[in-house]
Amino acid sequence: MRALAIDLGSANTLVFAPGKGIVLNEPTVVAMRARTGEVIAMGHRAWREVEAAPGEVVLVRPMRKGAVSDFEVTERLLRLVLDRVGGVRFGGPRVLISVPTLLTPVERRAVIEAAESAGARSVALIADPMATAIGAGLRIDEPSGSFIVDIGGGVTEAAVISLGGIVSSCAVRVGGFDLDDAIRRFLRDEYGMVVGERTAESLKVEAGSAFPTTDEPKAEIRGREISSGTPKTIVLDPGELRAALDEPVRQMIDAMRSALAQSPPELSHDVLERGMTLSGGGGMLRGLDGRISAETTIPVHVAEAPMSTVAIGAGKALGALDRLKEHGILLS
Repeated sequence: MRALAIDLGSANTLVFAPGKGIVLNEPTVVAMRARTGEVIAMGHRAWREVEAAPGEVVLVRPMRKGAVSDFEVTERLLRLVLDRVGGVRFGGPRVLISVPTLLTPVERRAVIEAAESAGARSVALIADPMATAIGAGLRIDEPSGSFIVDIGGGVTEAAVISLGGIVSSCAVRVGGFDLDDAIRRFLRDEYGMVVGERTAESLKVEAGSAFPTTDEPKAEIRGREISSGTPKTIVLDPGELRAALDEPVRQMIDAMRSALAQSPPELSHDVLERGMTLSGGGGMLRGLDGRISAETTIPVHVAEAPMSTVAIGAGKALGALDRLKEHGILLS
């Protein structure tokens, strides 16, 4: 493949190929042999390898809070990604990678160098809010304001976009993983039990909420009692789980308020009329759109494909790299 767009998220990595769409969607994890450090798998297969040989194989997340936390493992992950999609043939592809706006120049450079080391012929970066806006089908070149909120695994970004640029923005290193961690802390502190990260994530998806909704399910949770080490099962009321998630949800909404407060009054008025576009895996939390709307008075529209909006937008941008770079839309 001559060109690829990559959404290299803390939680998931997606790859978009022109003419084919999303060709890879896997968790951003790798499985490594504990003794040698050899990387043997990525994504869903990495989880299976760890479950099959616990202790002998360990799971590593090379991206934390939207940034490269382990350069060597990130490079190996990207090499596996390019191998999976056939991108290293014929000299390697041109790659466009979406990244959070809060990355420092050093952190951006780490992403570029990791992709180049993995076999990419050239690497450019695009800000997540711009990719989200393009992927959601918004006209980023219009003079009116568009409000974008993307909640990923490690970062929440809110941005007002107008005339092809980010007019105001606020990004915080709080995302879906923080919702999972909040659930685990709540169960530990209130019920004296420990659950794994995958159990916490499943609980968030199946029964978590940010705002009261109809037909809220109770949640049966199986874990390990801290004091005795024996299995323990409890049933949580929806309100308890919602309270456990309140702090990270509040931080996300505060970021949205901050981005809007920094924008010119004319664009803020556009946002109040047109609403915001919400994307990212964290944006799918039950009732989150209702709570945002209630607290900000802004209508909320969830993107058609929240999990893949960024990758789709970066993929669409592949066809106009030179023009986007000329107008300063690319980060590199």
